[in-house]
Amino acid sequence: METNTLETPDLRDKIIAALKKVYDPEIPVDVYELGLIYDIRIYPVNNVYIQMTLTSPNCPSAEEIPGEVERNVKAIEGINEVEVEITFDPPYSQEMMSEVAKLELGFM
Repeated sequence: METNTLETPDLRDKIIAALKKVYDPEIPVDVYELGLIYDIRIYPVNNVYIQMTLTSPNCPSAEEIPGEVERNVKAIEGINEVEVEITFDPPYSQEMMSEVAKLELGFM
């Protein structure tokens, strides 16, 4: 019998894939590879909490990026509610980027 709930690892992979479609307009790398996503939590009935930061508190896309994160994750089949929290603790630094992002931006 099929159910409408997804296994957590599969759901987590789908959330990460959705996050990889969100880009800072000034940087040609997605928010996940940039290291802007600090925490992803999946609660019962597929409610999702995402804690993230921005490259700077004065980021011109401060309103757009979190909204796009929320929309992309909420579009995943089976997701119920999505909460995106912005934090600047710890402050973002280039060390948080994945090797993929560093290579893309010429830091390696």
